[in-house]
Amino acid sequence: MQLSRSYFPAFLAFFSLVLSGCKSFEPLGETAEKKTNKAPVKANAFIAAEYEVGDYAHLDVALGQKSENADESEIVFGNIWRRIQSQLTFDIPENRRLAIQRSWYARHPDYLNRVSKRAEPFMYLIVEEIEKRDLPMELAILPIVESAFDPFAYSHGRASGLWQFVPETGERFGLKQNWWYDGRRDVLAATNAALDYLEFLNKKFDGDWLHALAAYNSGEGRVQRAIRKNFKAGENTDFWSLDLPKETDAYVPKLLALADLIKRPEHYNISIRPIANIAVLESVSAPSQIDLALAAKLADMNVNELHALNPAYNRWATSPKGPHNFLLPIDKAELFNKNITDVKTNDLVSWKRYKIKRGDSLGKIANKHKITVDAIQTANKIKGNNIRAGQYLLIPTASASLDEYKLSANQRLTSKQQKIAKQKQKAVHTVKSGDTFWDISRQYKVNVRELAKWNGMAPGDPIFPGQKLTVYKKVSKAEMPKSTPTTRKVNYKVRSGDSLARIANRFNVSIKEIESWNKLNRNKYLQPGQMLKLYVDVTNIKG
Repeated sequence: MQLSRSYFPAFLAFFSLVLSGCKSFEPLGETAEKKTNKAPVKANAFIAAEYEVGDYAHLDVALGQKSENADESEIVFGNIWRRIQSQLTFDIPENRRLAIQRSWYARHPDYLNRVSKRAEPFMYLIVEEIEKRDLPMELAILPIVESAFDPFAYSHGRASGLWQFVPETGERFGLKQNWWYDGRRDVLAATNAALDYLEFLNKKFDGDWLHALAAYNSGEGRVQRAIRKNFKAGENTDFWSLDLPKETDAYVPKLLALADLIKRPEHYNISIRPIANIAVLESVSAPSQIDLALAAKLADMNVNELHALNPAYNRWATSPKGPHNFLLPIDKAELFNKNITDVKTNDLVSWKRYKIKRGDSLGKIANKHKITVDAIQTANKIKGNNIRAGQYLLIPTASASLDEYKLSANQRLTSKQQKIAKQKQKAVHTVKSGDTFWDISRQYKVNVRELAKWNGMAPGDPIFPGQKLTVYKKVSKAEMPKSTPTTRKVNYKVRSGDSLARIANRFNVSIKEIESWNKLNRNKYLQPGQMLKLYVDVTNIKG
């Protein structure tokens, strides 16, 4: 069945509402027990955005209304779920751990429908890649377990994106992570990296997919040690017999429970919102760094609609060194490819001509223009840090007003400052000769990290005489969580050696915020295993 392109505006309407209509919801709630002598364990600590969706009437017509002779299962699953259903091959054991997970999903159909809405643009791409590699179709369901198909999902374990890569594993499988771009949130790149990793794990564990999946969740070394321990003790080494972390104990049963529900929906009296079994997105690319606002204009889209489909881009443009790819609705992709041929490469980003002044450094210039030193070096073909007063530099700059880039770092900072301004008294400090962040923080009795963060900087960044810094003075009201399009609630488990300062620095929040969110007494020490509630911007985390 083919879908007319006249229905693609429905997808655009969906993504325009992603930014304005998201709120957090609890993920899985109940989870499995490993053995009868263990207490139920909690689900993965990710928080996914609940997207409020507009009218899908046109899309429903395109997916196919039920006719007199329609196959009921075809209507229940639409096409992509039917396609997935026909290729599920894993054995589904009957045990208590799996039954608990299956029962939860069956009793929460709204959750599955929310997930299906978020999966809609991306599921076809994932299924196609799995079939191309001849991998088990159960892997298409894995992003439900990992992230509830939220590309902005972020876990307490520093995992990000649909497939929940931690920084180190992401780098290991080719996912770049820098100031401009985080490949862990790039749907196409992360899907390929995840399948590469799963294939590697399957081979490592001699074709045992349950072992491979457990290793994807908790690490290959941990699963290997559990297998060796059971082998030496003369015990079974199958997944169900291994002594693994509680989260992993529940992880594989969640996937199998979902597979069973999708395979036998009528048995459990459930249905899942249908998804058309056709490609709705196409990958396009620009020849070099491109402003997201220009890319959106070339595709006749709103910049935030484009950004929602391409959540890996942290800033107002792609990274100078790439990638420069975008996922776009098919008709918009055709338009983009047609229009970009008329744009000269040098015009893909706006440029400002800057005359170097005495005392300037690349760091100072980069900070002033809110870009990176690397971006200036790349644009001007500078290998080192030496510059000379009187020379000119080309500085890449956003073509549109910064408030049009709702997911950019600058706009997130503005949103944060506006939120804080409602609760605190704002002051503007003009930097004097000899001032440091530390001096200014002492003067206003604020945290040095907070001071830097309020100004979109790090505590170690240089400041200069005449520079204006925003400062928020204390008020009696407790600080409230940050509110940005990419803010997520994270439940963080305190580790041995952790301190409030270390946690605050890792998640780019302040100690005061952590204390306020958790009603902590600064005089009390953190304990390993203690759970903290954090509200973090997933595109602005260190690692």
